[in-house]
Amino acid sequence: MRIAILSSFYPLRGGISQFNASMLEGLGKCHDTRAFSFSRQYPDLLFPGKTQYVTPEDEAAPVKAEALLDTVNPFTWIRTARAIRAWKPDLLVMKYWMSWFAPSLGYVARRCGCKSVVVLDNVIPHEAHWFDKPLTRYFLNGCTGFVSMSAQVEGDLLAFRPEAPHILLPHPIYAHFGPRMEREEAARALGVNPSRKTLLFFGLIREYKGLDILLEAFRDLPEDYQLVVAGEPYGSFDKYRAIIETLPGKDRVYVYPDYIRDSEVKKFWSVADVAVLPYRSATQSGISAIACHFGVPMIVTDVGGLKDTIGARGTGIVAAEASARAIRREILRYFEDSALQENCRKAIGEEKDRLSWDRFCTRLAEFAATL
Repeated sequence: MRIAILSSFYPLRGGISQFNASMLEGLGKCHDTRAFSFSRQYPDLLFPGKTQYVTPEDEAAPVKAEALLDTVNPFTWIRTARAIRAWKPDLLVMKYWMSWFAPSLGYVARRCGCKSVVVLDNVIPHEAHWFDKPLTRYFLNGCTGFVSMSAQVEGDLLAFRPEAPHILLPHPIYAHFGPRMEREEAARALGVNPSRKTLLFFGLIREYKGLDILLEAFRDLPEDYQLVVAGEPYGSFDKYRAIIETLPGKDRVYVYPDYIRDSEVKKFWSVADVAVLPYRSATQSGISAIACHFGVPMIVTDVGGLKDTIGARGTGIVAAEASARAIRREILRYFEDSALQENCRKAIGEEKDRLSWDRFCTRLAEFAATL
């Protein structure tokens, strides 16, 4: 099968691009694939981070992709649809995570000359706006089939299109970051204490991810705990810094407020005992795919698909609510129960086979063939 993939690719950086690179490689093992990307993903004025593009320090693996689609220039929508149609694919695969992309991707989906399958990160974005629903409806109505990566997203899809052909496939594991390091070596590299119980908050820092909740949960933890925060803030970090300054154990909070390049990721996960995802809202999380690769259990909140993908699978434990009190209670419970820790690590080992990229890509292609 000839498969065109239209989404974010190198030199655009971040989890979406990493996902697409892995999907391109997986589908390319059995199919003729071609990558099409954005020439402009967001206007700089609307992008909250430092840069949308990889830097020499990122050490990201290059991916060959045609950068054609400018989300704010409709003339490029026409050109992109023509380029894909000229290649004569049997299938167009796209990723969708926010309504900003609905007009451009929806236009291309209607004019690509083949059926289209969308891998849905979100149907409604975490930070919702009044225009999300009409734009999302336009996009979804122009596509053939859908892949949801959590039951939450599946339900959101069916609320828009009850009859939509769809399949539920969990987020595969990110395995391109390499193996774990020795804990002591990772601790030396980061300048943290290897003997303390180490909590990790990893990834882009956004309001819905609840870093402030975790900082408040950390406030009353004993002195043998430390917290590592690693990720680029989307917006100001000032409010989090202000909370840290009020903590009795502020010297045990280590902050690395930058985009973490691929070669550095393993340092943070090799020193972590447990990853904490204190999210206020969620669908699924790419962070859980990294945690599973490195064998690190998770403490998550009962939102979106986190309970089903983590709690039900036993790869972590679920706090009853997104509050400092609930998060602190589960942190203490985790470290007080060695059997719980062992069961989580065992469950992660079992998940690694189920969540391979080969399995994900095979099932996606099988689903597409039925459309």
